[in-house]
Amino acid sequence: MANKCVHQGCNKLYTDPDEVCRYHPGPPIFHEGQKGWKCCKPRVLIFEEFMTIEPCTEGKHSTTDLPPKIEKKEAAETPVAEAAADLAPPPPRAPIAAPQTAPTPPPPPPESDDDDEGIEIPDGRVCRRRACSASYKKGSNREGEVCVHHPGAPIFHEGSKGYTCCKRRVLEFDQFMKIEGCETKNRHLFVGSGKKDAAKGGQGGEEILETVRHDFYQTPMSVIASFFLKKIDKEAARVEFGSQQLDLDLPTTDTPVPKRYKTEVPLFGPIDTAKSSFKILGTKLEVALVKADGASWPVLRSDDRLTGEILQVGRAGKVQQ
Repeated sequence: MANKCVHQGCNKLYTDPDEVCRYHPGPPIFHEGQKGWKCCKPRVLIFEEFMTIEPCTEGKHSTTDLPPKIEKKEAAETPVAEAAADLAPPPPRAPIAAPQTAPTPPPPPPESDDDDEGIEIPDGRVCRRRACSASYKKGSNREGEVCVHHPGAPIFHEGSKGYTCCKRRVLEFDQFMKIEGCETKNRHLFVGSGKKDAAKGGQGGEEILETVRHDFYQTPMSVIASFFLKKIDKEAARVEFGSQQLDLDLPTTDTPVPKRYKTEVPLFGPIDTAKSSFKILGTKLEVALVKADGASWPVLRSDDRLTGEILQVGRAGKVQQ
């Protein structure tokens, strides 16, 4: 029997209790139009983008865990605060007109209401419709599917939460996530027409990354460079060393849309390709480049601008008097 995980950011139906669950352990944060999770940093403005923020924690599915409550801490009294209380109140200020804000436009309708039969559905792809958490299993028979969802947009107003398509309103976010859909269709929507994935710049549902954050440090004999990218697919990743170039092809295992970072890195100096190596970690690719000539590298890439800074490697020698 399938159970539904109650972890925030997961909410999947599962049958294997040992299956890896990716979720947000912290509560959601909605502040001045920004949306995100207390447990990680991404902040977005659109609710659909908030729902696609990658979970930051891995664990096991659960049907009982509840999200932690936000702790409200009262500011402690300080001497400065006490002194401020003794000051005379400031003179009255002229009233300030309230800013005129335009109402938020409704989100655009989905680009398609049916899956294109010519597009292959990735295994594990979750239904796109709001409040439907069904996932696709490769090779399964789609006859008899029932998709219960919300066709309207989410509403957050003065603490209450709900959807434009139905009347129910709740106060807590976890209760909002459990509001059952008010409309039923006989098919799920896993890929649509494919235009939404193509708009991300990828092929076959991939998101192509133009750049990732990187840094490096060096020793007298080598340069250790890090390219920061989470969930790199170790089986499909490709790292090739050239005499003065590094070729990278790094797909990820992100769901529902995997990412790919593919580039050629022109290196500042020549390297020993036979002795150079790499390792893939949970949040980055780390490359150990063995210098061919032992010279110091002021930058990692040959096309980076030189700053004029002299980088010290090894132990500084004594100055002869």
